[in-house]
Amino acid sequence: MKKAFLLLSLLMLSVSCSEYQKLLKSEDTGKKYTTAEQLYDEAKEEDSKPKYRKALRLFEQIVPEYRGKPQGEKLSFLFADTYYQLGDYYLSSYQFERFQQSYPNSEKLEEAAFKKAESFYHLSPRYDLDQTDTHKAVTELQAYLNAFPEGEYADRANELATELRVKLEKKAFEIAKQYHTTGLAREGNYRAAITSFDNFIKEYPGSPFREEAFYYRYDAAYQLAINSFASLMPERLEEAKTYYEAYVKRYPEGEYLPAMKASIEDIETRLQNI
Repeated sequence: MKKAFLLLSLLMLSVSCSEYQKLLKSEDTGKKYTTAEQLYDEAKEEDSKPKYRKALRLFEQIVPEYRGKPQGEKLSFLFADTYYQLGDYYLSSYQFERFQQSYPNSEKLEEAAFKKAESFYHLSPRYDLDQTDTHKAVTELQAYLNAFPEGEYADRANELATELRVKLEKKAFEIAKQYHTTGLAREGNYRAAITSFDNFIKEYPGSPFREEAFYYRYDAAYQLAINSFASLMPERLEEAKTYYEAYVKRYPEGEYLPAMKASIEDIETRLQNI
């Protein structure tokens, strides 16, 4: 009985595949539409990537035929969403953008706006790579929140935007920190680190890396001072001291105070001797 059932299943699958291949080659647009929609619905219910892929091949053939027709709106959304469900986020973001432009009054507009933004979120690479898609994702998520502040996906959009902003902050912080790390090896890098941490502190006032940025700005200034020519040292020691004071004012019980104790004492001693 098991063998008979297996053979019957294989036969039905073979017939189904054969009919599908014939449909792909046919010019029956209406049949392709209904079959594609059915495959999409089944794929969504079963979470079936193969059925999404089969639906997609039919959508690709018929979407141009239905532009400007009553079925075009639904078909365009299903087309974009199929790319999204398959994880092809470059094409899903593009198709959702086209849907928004073509059907600005659609009841599916909010979902399309969010899924377009989320597509860019999925395209965002790790923090140490180019962040063009990350910036685009933040822009699109904010655009969604501006248009639908109480929308169905608002909480999720806020979560994703926060995550991406932290990634951008980490990118900026690590660039500044790299200048600090290579300060002795390359002339001017300590000064570049100070400038970079200055900019970071101004641009990201709520960053989780803010205290660390205050500390490394001070340490870069200290290292710059003690490795300077004697004529430049007094001014640079005073500059480093102001960064120490800025840290203490902001973080009177900061975790880096013990690490700064020896260097600030060294600054005071050097200034007294000068």
